Amino acid sequence: MKKNIFDLHGCRALVTGSGGGLGFALARGLAEAGASIILNGRNVDKLGAAAKILRGEGYNVTISAFDVTDEVAVNVAIGELLLDGDIDILVNNAGMQFRGALETFPTDKWRQIMATNVDSAFFVARAVVPNMISIGAGKIINICSLMSDLGRASITPYATSKGAIKMLTRGMCADWAKHNIQINGIAPGYFRTEMNTALVEDKDFTNWLEARTPAGRWGEPDELVGAAVFLAAPASRFVNGQIIFVDGGLSAAV
Repeated sequence: MKKNIFDLHGCRALVTGSGGGLGFALARGLAEAGASIILNGRNVDKLGAAAKILRGEGYNVTISAFDVTDEVAVNVAIGELLLDGDIDILVNNAGMQFRGALETFPTDKWRQIMATNVDSAFFVARAVVPNMISIGAGKIINICSLMSDLGRASITPYATSKGAIKMLTRGMCADWAKHNIQINGIAPGYFRTEMNTALVEDKDFTNWLEARTPAGRWGEPDELVGAAVFLAAPASRFVNGQIIFVDGGLSAAV
């Protein structure tokens, strides 16, 4: 029987920032495709609640609570996880947003955004990749953004961080593709998530977004899953260094 090229049975996936929002949706989607899942975040209670939901749906889920912006904590946690087996798939999803005028943007918030959105992806990938190199295979998916390519007033620090993630993705490909590791990015557009609650509830913004987006609506978190499963599966074994935009067509039309 021919193997399903989207089958993730036998794979172990670590998804950072997966206690809720897009991270949780991605973790669930990879679990549905057959992967065993490691949920990550800093809030143990939130992770426990997320794991309980997924276990109730019949999925193999564990949790690993550590701060992805803390280099030492990352190295310790990844070392412990690798004692239990390979990490075949890494999804660097952890991220945060803080809106404000660029000319008065607080330095501490700038550094927090860069640490959470950029440093974390570097720290976790650097800790995981030696094991992938040793087994000669691996998948890394970095969650980029529509703002990896576009700018908008009040979110320049966030856009800067996501532009960096785009280039980190391509740089990882340049360094690690030779080891049979595929590193790609997903760039979500506007999705109904906890981080976007204020925008969703802003009628003027929602009206603008629906008019601006060819699909005419916000995205739903589970609509990101197909791209993630594709990039995590054997189906994408010759896809490397690419950014897949999942944005309802917003980046394709003026």
